[in-house]
Amino acid sequence: MKLHCESALLTDLYELTMLQAYFSRHMNETAVFEFFVRRLPERRNFLMAAGLEQVLSYLTALRFDHEDIAWLRASGKFSAAYIDSLAEFRFTGDVDAMPEGTIFFADEPILRITAPLREAQFVETRIINLLQFQTIVASKAARAVNVANGKRLVDFGLRRAHGAEAGLLSARASYLAGFDATATTLAGAMFDIPVSGTMAHSFIQAHESETDAFAGFARAFPDNATLLIDTYDTEAAAEQVVRLAQWLREEEGIRIKAVRLDSGELGTLAYRVREILDAGGCEAIGIVASGNLDEYAVQELTEGDAPIDGFGIGTRMNTSADAPFLDCAYKLVEYAGQPCRKRSLGKMTWPGSKQVYRHTTAQGILEGDVLALADEDVAGEALLKPVMRGGVLQYSPPPLSAVRAYAQEQLSRLPLALHSLEPASPYPLQVSRALQELTHQVDEIQRSRADSDKQRWGLEAG
Repeated sequence: MKLHCESALLTDLYELTMLQAYFSRHMNETAVFEFFVRRLPERRNFLMAAGLEQVLSYLTALRFDHEDIAWLRASGKFSAAYIDSLAEFRFTGDVDAMPEGTIFFADEPILRITAPLREAQFVETRIINLLQFQTIVASKAARAVNVANGKRLVDFGLRRAHGAEAGLLSARASYLAGFDATATTLAGAMFDIPVSGTMAHSFIQAHESETDAFAGFARAFPDNATLLIDTYDTEAAAEQVVRLAQWLREEEGIRIKAVRLDSGELGTLAYRVREILDAGGCEAIGIVASGNLDEYAVQELTEGDAPIDGFGIGTRMNTSADAPFLDCAYKLVEYAGQPCRKRSLGKMTWPGSKQVYRHTTAQGILEGDVLALADEDVAGEALLKPVMRGGVLQYSPPPLSAVRAYAQEQLSRLPLALHSLEPASPYPLQVSRALQELTHQVDEIQRSRADSDKQRWGLEAG
């Protein structure tokens, strides 16, 4: 299935205005753009790359259809010749990228586009949109995975996600990062993610009694019934579950799988409910917790040995509540064979087409990375892999289950300090001498050109 919002007009207007200016000046030499994160969000020790499959799908299908072109004509903002040229617009470039699930750090490009200038420029907005969102959600979900101690994690976030696409892609990103399932049904159909769901408080309230509600649900799902027990009195409901579970097991052969806690002091309630269930011979019934959870709450509950077998995590993860955006960019680093860079304060970039080389210990633990020019001979594992050439995919995207397994392998290679939810010492990143020298050369050329421009346009002071 394909996402329904892939119109070419799903972009910033300035991508289209720049394209007309390029078109009028016949500028379309090969350009290189790179997507990277300038700095990690507060309290983040690493990021996890996600969203590449959607980027490649977007690039492969990119077209201006008849409706797009008709709207552009009617807008009155663009020349007829430029609009005519868009009928044949396609992405014909190369893409190199870190595989989804790869751990990365600040200043490391995770995607590189090499293409004719108009193509490479136009795709900026949607690439940032797709990579930024899934990466920030996957990175937060990975933190929950790190502290859950193997307990089941389910994405509960669709209803408060920032739109339908965000709900679907956050389900994908969280599963990629190690979650076990999602409550978002369409994500199961689109991405082959296991789906999981229980009941709402309204289901309980619609029945004359909690016991009637519990019995009805258990009969509807005799092999997989999880009962929500905190609508009224949680402990009293747990006692009802004990009595009902024994009766259903003996009379109808139905076994209740778990109960869910969604409010209150979850750790304290979980202990009390566990005592009630165990005392009633219901040791096999599990406990699931939900309700405004995030990785910090999961850590507190697991470190406190709360008898909780799984967690439903929604709003705070799907919106990445404590770090809802990445300070990321998609920047031109080379045009027409000439390296270039941005030099503005706080937003400087490294010039030229680059590669990231990773070093690990003998045990495979991440030890440090080197940022270098793409054509340098540098030791280490090259993280950016060729995924598209001439607009054609170079491989079949792996199933999400395989990406998930790769992400777990990546997390297992993190240094112990970086697993922490608290800030750790920054991961080592070296910049190669050749890249530093090129940066100095580019700066000298830019200053020289600036001086020439002043003379050319008569802008000298005085």
